[in-house]
Amino acid sequence: MTKRKLSDGSHPIVGYLLALLISLVFIGVSILLFSRKSVYIPYIYAFAALFFISKLSETKRNDFLKFCFANRQYRKVRIAENLIIALPFIVLLACKQHFLLTLILFVISIVMALLSYRATYNITIPTPFHKKPFEFTVGFRNSFFMFIIAYGLAIIAIKVNNFNLGIFALGLIFFTTSGYYLKPENEYFVWVYNCTPARFLFEKIKTALLFSFCLCLPVLILLSISYLEHIGVLLVFTFLGLLYLTTWILAKYSAYPEEIGITQGVIFAIGLFPPMLIVIIPLFASQSVNKLKEILK
Repeated sequence: MTKRKLSDGSHPIVGYLLALLISLVFIGVSILLFSRKSVYIPYIYAFAALFFISKLSETKRNDFLKFCFANRQYRKVRIAENLIIALPFIVLLACKQHFLLTLILFVISIVMALLSYRATYNITIPTPFHKKPFEFTVGFRNSFFMFIIAYGLAIIAIKVNNFNLGIFALGLIFFTTSGYYLKPENEYFVWVYNCTPARFLFEKIKTALLFSFCLCLPVLILLSISYLEHIGVLLVFTFLGLLYLTTWILAKYSAYPEEIGITQGVIFAIGLFPPMLIVIIPLFASQSVNKLKEILK
């Protein structure tokens, strides 16, 4: 299944190269985080691993695997999945000599392979967003704890005088809100908009930028008060975060109604060099308009 996703109509080598690029970025970010002398970094790192592992424990996904495999095979597959995700984090923690945390992460990864949970709850978490932009209403309820973590990191950054940790907290918010636009919605939820494709994209992007900025505002205010001399860096980072969020939304609809594939992923990765966004954003916008024309007639 992973190989098919990496192929996506192109040669698998392209997908493998992108996976290699992501791995290098992961290693670079990890080294940068651990270069900051903060006692909280290893725990944040371990929690990040558990967050990604938890995504594999959703009940519907595990019901599908149980249908495909016998019980013993199913347990082996789930343990293998969790350990594959946890392995890079375990190796980095071990290299930094956090052996107890490494052991705990290893054990929890195996235990979580034997558990599953339902992504739906009986309680309704209130959100500051109205119903029209369903991405934020649904996304916020599924990931509200990420904002608690981000705001907590911002407070810790000020407490330990670590500006880079505050920037990481800001990046965590943009990473979370970008995830709201990962999966394509049902075509009906596009068709109901009585407007042109350009107008549809404008409304989607406007909503995403406005609500993302509102979620970033507490962190921006805290960091601006404590690091007034770095206000320029904060503004540039926020602008880039909003710009990449815009690019991601356009990438989503450039592949619509399919999921974002390897082609869009490669192009987006090229956009990590900011000047390339001058070309990539119009390219994605043009492709998105063409894809949406069939639905928004």
